[in-house]
Amino acid sequence: MADAVIDLNADLGEGFGRWRLTDDEALLAVVTSANVACGFHAGDPATMRRVCELAAERGVRIGAQVSYRDLAGFGRRAMDVPADELAAEVAYQIGALEVFARAAGGVVAYVKPHGALYNRTVRDAGQAAAVVEGVRLAGGLPVLGLPGSRLLAAAGEAGLPAVTEAFADRAYTPEGMLVPRAEPGAVIEEGDAVVARSVAIARDGRVAALTGESVVVEARSLCVHGDTPGAARLAVRVRQSLEAAGLRVEAFA
Repeated sequence: MADAVIDLNADLGEGFGRWRLTDDEALLAVVTSANVACGFHAGDPATMRRVCELAAERGVRIGAQVSYRDLAGFGRRAMDVPADELAAEVAYQIGALEVFARAAGGVVAYVKPHGALYNRTVRDAGQAAAVVEGVRLAGGLPVLGLPGSRLLAAAGEAGLPAVTEAFADRAYTPEGMLVPRAEPGAVIEEGDAVVARSVAIARDGRVAALTGESVVVEARSLCVHGDTPGAARLAVRVRQSLEAAGLRVEAFA
């Protein structure tokens, strides 16, 4: 698979006010797509503007990372939001980021749910449809999500490009789902393991499940979490290893 292509994305702008979590400048020198927090789980207007400007300067694709309205829980707490309300909130977040993306000379090019919303839309058809309706209200954009998820199915049914994503630093179940963060071993913290898994996913389309089985993973984009300690250094290693394995690292079409 010497001609294989993979997008490298990271979650950026995940701060609030004077508090910063992600090393946006360093990560934007490495990744090809930036999932920018839109203010519901993290991020604020000044941060969104700054990250969009940096991304546009460096030719990095800007994506809206939409979430449940949960600043206190970083968007990782389970919530029940009525479908019409969720659709409006998704559209609102995309629209807010679009202002700053266009001011920086770019556009919002795709949408990716965050945290609890991402996980909920893997199996919940109603919440998945609400997210897609919000994307449609905002003009229609590619949707980034887990292969086999209700979210990508709903996006496809709505005529939106459905982009498959895998995670270099998250453990998988034998069914190809993400191991919940509350379970031991859910987050892969050892750098060499993350690098090796990245290459296996991008080149071979497979990854070892937490229980040891080899799992087929379809991915056009690979995520390295921006809030992982040492994320920028790890992203550099991941990109270098992908390129050394003969893969082209570039944003998805």
